[in-house]
Amino acid sequence: MKLSVQIKPISYLKSHTAEIVKTITESREPLVITQNGEAKLVVMDVKSFEEQEDTMALLKLLAMGNREIEEGKFDDAERVFSELDKADLQ
Repeated sequence: MKLSVQIKPISYLKSHTAEIVKTITESREPLVITQNGEAKLVVMDVKSFEEQEDTMALLKLLAMGNREIEEGKFDDAERVFSELDKADLQ
């Protein structure tokens, strides 16, 4: 997925807020706001933000799982399935 990121100065944000909201909501492409020629913030629509948060949460879970595997903190798959089978029989 390729995003085309627009870069605008903070003065543009101040004078075109309603237009920016409409454009970002429709395009779902972020807008980088600069101040004194330096990137200061990113404006994005809520749906994109929520998707990004969900992705970050999943990546954190995967990283935790990998760390636990590296530390030997896991059960053999056969043992797990055997325990599940025993639980179903009870």
